[in-house]
Amino acid sequence: MSNDRFHAEYAWLPGHEEPLPDVLIEVVDGRFGEVTAGVEAPPGVTRLPGVTLPGLANAHSHAFHRALRGHTHTGGGTFWTWRDRMYEVAARLDPDTYLALARATYAEMALSGITCVGEFHYLHHEADGSPYADPNAMGTALVEAAAEAGIRLTLLDTLYLTSTVDGQPLAGVQRRFGDRDLDAWSDRHDRLPTTPHLRIGAALHSVRAVPPGALSAFAYRNSGGPLHFHLSEQRAENDACLATHGCTPVQLLADMGVLGSNATAVHATHLTGNGVALLGEAGTGACLCPTTERDLADGIGPARALVDAGSPLSLGSDSHAVIDLFEEARAVELDERLRTERRGHFTPAELTHAATAAGHAALGWSDAGTIAAGFRADLVTVALDSVRTAAVPPAGVFFAATAADVTDVLVDGRVVVRDGRHVRLDVAAELGRSIGQVWR
Repeated sequence: MSNDRFHAEYAWLPGHEEPLPDVLIEVVDGRFGEVTAGVEAPPGVTRLPGVTLPGLANAHSHAFHRALRGHTHTGGGTFWTWRDRMYEVAARLDPDTYLALARATYAEMALSGITCVGEFHYLHHEADGSPYADPNAMGTALVEAAAEAGIRLTLLDTLYLTSTVDGQPLAGVQRRFGDRDLDAWSDRHDRLPTTPHLRIGAALHSVRAVPPGALSAFAYRNSGGPLHFHLSEQRAENDACLATHGCTPVQLLADMGVLGSNATAVHATHLTGNGVALLGEAGTGACLCPTTERDLADGIGPARALVDAGSPLSLGSDSHAVIDLFEEARAVELDERLRTERRGHFTPAELTHAATAAGHAALGWSDAGTIAAGFRADLVTVALDSVRTAAVPPAGVFFAATAADVTDVLVDGRVVVRDGRHVRLDVAAELGRSIGQVWR
């Protein structure tokens, strides 16, 4: 039995509106043991100066998009013109290059305090749509990448059957996203590997990619685990759904039985009041990705309205324009300020919950994201003496800190980041090599 003790200068414990000082944290076999606030550090413990948080959960990722950072900003355009560039990257990857890119991307996440990621995975097959000899070769590459980067993974294996809301067939690089039909997807999904650092979930890409005839059966087959879907990310998707099906995307998903407490709507940017109510009444979560939503000029979603309606809020870095859940969290509040011209929509404790416990729950890890006895021993320590955080009160970290202020990260009791460096990988060099290989 392994047993370690840590003494946090400040730690954010459940049920408190701000971090508490002088917290002694025991870790036994990868789980938290006794957690005691207000005690001096005994001899022999590991000191954690700064404020220590539960592990952060990145609830929405497309790992291969990391290769696009800085490559899509010439000229103007929309989400749809950006998508052309994204498809260019999607066409270039194979299991080996995907492993290298995902490993580096997940290691960058670890450096930023992310201890678990939800990978919305649809890059399934060869570029022409033919299955690999191992039909899950690309998914297995992601599983290996997360293990080597030292974080947990929820693989949200994605159903992708059509290219448009009115059912046009997949074409070009989209063919590598699609299985023949729902049964073929299910057969491949059922063969995905199982490992201790992995949860298997499911995703439907969007109402563009899954016709109504498959939605009910898909929801029934995946009623027990995490089920994620892109929802109303662009107005054009809403307009096409209204024209084709006579209803909004969220109404279509509700009618087909997709909504529920195990489900998470990603983006949910362009919702009507009825759409907000439908998600809230079903207890369906909302994963917002503000840095991507602004990078792609998608718009600002109704974050406060969704939470008030009953939708648990989680956060994702999506296209990885930046990988920084501190930035995602404060952007939820700051975007609401821009939309309403008022301040004070979310408390620091609410934003912390979204970035930690709520994100882990959305990914099927309900035993993570909280510093309390019995939970997975994930810790993220943030410096309070950097040029960004000097003189900032501990509760203000989500409004002041960046990923660069993370000093130490534990995942399941294992040290993954120490003194701001990944203990296994030279992350900048890995990113340079893997992204360079993609573009070459």
